[in-house]
Amino acid sequence: MAIVNLQDVTYKYPLTDVPVLQNINLQVDEGEFVALIGPNGAGKSTLCYTLAGFVPHFFKGELEGTVEVAGVESHNSTLSEWVMNVGLAFQNPFNQISGAKYTVFEELAFGLENIGIPRQEMMARVEEAMRLTGISDLADRSPYSLSGGQQQRVALTSILVMQPKVLVLDEPTSQMDPIGTREVFGVIRGMVERGMTVILAEHKVEWIAQFADRVIALKDGQILLDGTPSDILTSPLLQSSGIGVSRYTSVARKAQELGLWKRETLPVTLEEAVEGFAQKNGEQYRED
Repeated sequence: MAIVNLQDVTYKYPLTDVPVLQNINLQVDEGEFVALIGPNGAGKSTLCYTLAGFVPHFFKGELEGTVEVAGVESHNSTLSEWVMNVGLAFQNPFNQISGAKYTVFEELAFGLENIGIPRQEMMARVEEAMRLTGISDLADRSPYSLSGGQQQRVALTSILVMQPKVLVLDEPTSQMDPIGTREVFGVIRGMVERGMTVILAEHKVEWIAQFADRVIALKDGQILLDGTPSDILTSPLLQSSGIGVSRYTSVARKAQELGLWKRETLPVTLEEAVEGFAQKNGEQYRED
């Protein structure tokens, strides 16, 4: 059942003439993990802001069409009401830290305090959220003493504790090393496994291939491709559209042209490439 429903959505920022989003039609099922890819300027962040209610309630501008999440239409809701159903995580977790609290535990409780959750329930929800995201050991640390990966996990936990139905992430690992990226994707995957719907804008296609259920490619504010990770992330349209593919897909495509890649499907990840190149004429290579 679709929890996100966008019909003929077109949006222009204030004082601009060209729409950033054009005729977007998108349905996302409950519990689905959808990744958004596209070149800079494709509209990924704007689509995230639209799903999170910041368009049109914060950025204003002209929004046409229907934006509906969990049965509520954006035009008929305030931003304060909308964020109870949709949580948004930014590229830089530092921007999501309130600065009003001294410890991670207090930071996670801050949103619950603002909506008047009783103290005992608040503490229970924070402790459970920290356990689920694996940051219980950070409870007494200052949010500003953490690494980038740890800060992003705290930011995600601060959303989880609010119990929204949909989580929207705008390139949450763009400033992280591989270790931090793995930590964050692990937390996101755990949220999906517990039934949360996740929509993620991201450039790291190898990670998307491992975790996402579905990939949507955007170009010039429109949906270019929509399908499974294996189909979309190896599509020739990606490179011709300036989106790009993983290094393993590029190497395997060249090998395919030379007759050295025997599989019908191309790899996206290192593991898929290693397995594919270990085959010759359908037989596994064997070390003497």
